[in-house]
Amino acid sequence: MNITQTKLKHKLDYHYRAFDFSKLSPDPLEFPHRFNNYHDIESSAFIASIFAYGNVVQINNSLNSIFELIGNEPYNFILNYNPKKDAKIFENLKHRFYTGNDIASLFTVLNAVYTNFNSLKYFFLLYYFDKDSNIKNALSSFSKNLTEIASKTGELSDGVKFMFPEPSKGSACKRMNLFLRWMVRKDELDFGLWREIATSKLIVPVDTHIAAICKELKLTKRKIVNWNMAEEITNNLKLFSSNDPVKYDFALCHIGMRKQKF
Repeated sequence: MNITQTKLKHKLDYHYRAFDFSKLSPDPLEFPHRFNNYHDIESSAFIASIFAYGNVVQINNSLNSIFELIGNEPYNFILNYNPKKDAKIFENLKHRFYTGNDIASLFTVLNAVYTNFNSLKYFFLLYYFDKDSNIKNALSSFSKNLTEIASKTGELSDGVKFMFPEPSKGSACKRMNLFLRWMVRKDELDFGLWREIATSKLIVPVDTHIAAICKELKLTKRKIVNWNMAEEITNNLKLFSSNDPVKYDFALCHIGMRKQKF
C-alpha cells in the first residue's frame, strides 16, 4: 500500500468510526431499528430499502405513512395480508413513481415469500453459492423470482419492476445492495442476521452520492452508475478492508448527503 493509499485508508477508517449509531438519522435504516424481533427487523428492512430512492426526507415520510398503515407490525401484517381486503389501505399512498397498487403488490409478494419460505433469507439462500465471487448471481435470481411472484399475483407495472432490479441487466441495484448490507454486516448500524453470507461477497450500494465521492477519491473511473461501477468501487475498497469493503458505505453516503468534505 503506497503513501496515498495509506492516507486514504486512515481517512476511510476515521469516517467509518465517526459515522456511528449517533449519526443514524436521517436514514431509512432507522425503521428496522425500531424492532427487536428477527422477522420484524428483516421485513421492515426490506420495505425500507425498497423505498430508499429520492430525497431522504421524502423517503422517511413515505415509510412513516406505510408503517402507520400496517400498525407498526410488519411481520404480522405481512403474514395476515389479504390483497382483496387489505390492498385498499394503500390506495392514497404514493412514493415518487410507486402507486398505491404497486405498494399493495409488494405486500402480496412478501406474503407469498414468508408463507412459503419463512423468511427472505431462506428465499435468497436458494440462489447463493459460496463459490460465487460476489452476490451478483444470487441477487439476479432473487430479484427475478420476486418479479415472477409479482407477475403471478397481479399486474406487473413499471413501479413493481423497479422494486426488484437485476444486476444481470446492468442495474447498480443500490436498494437491494443496501438491504443486503443491513442483513449481512454486523456493527452498531447493520444487523448481521444473515450469517450464511460472507461480508466480502457484498457489493457497495451505489447512488449519486456514492458515485460522486468515489469518483473524487479515484475509487472508480466509470462515468455511468451501473453494476460495473458498483463492482469496481467495491474491489477498490477491498484494498482497505478485504473482508468487509462495504463497511464504508454509510459514512461515504452520509458525507455526500450532508454535503460534507471527505
